[in-house]
Amino acid sequence: MWYVYILKCSDDTLYTGITTEIARRVEEHNSSPLGARYTRSRRPVQLVYSSEFETRAEAAAQEYRIKKMSREQKTRMVEGQHSG
Repeated sequence: MWYVYILKCSDDTLYTGITTEIARRVEEHNSSPLGARYTRSRRPVQLVYSSEFETRAEAAAQEYRIKKMSREQKTRMVEGQHSG
């Protein structure tokens, strides 16, 4: 399985990525040089959204759609997942 995830950074920005292991990837973003350059200077990060996909291609397509969204749209999507 592949996952698309959104992290909330310490400066209140949002970071979107894909992975096969969410817990490992969040840990890398928080404490490893393997975390994205963007999140390394914005630690700690917190997982606020994730969704599951069968293939990497599906996950990458969703990641691309999310990255094109406005912050307001991303926030509504995150809040929608938590209210359901």
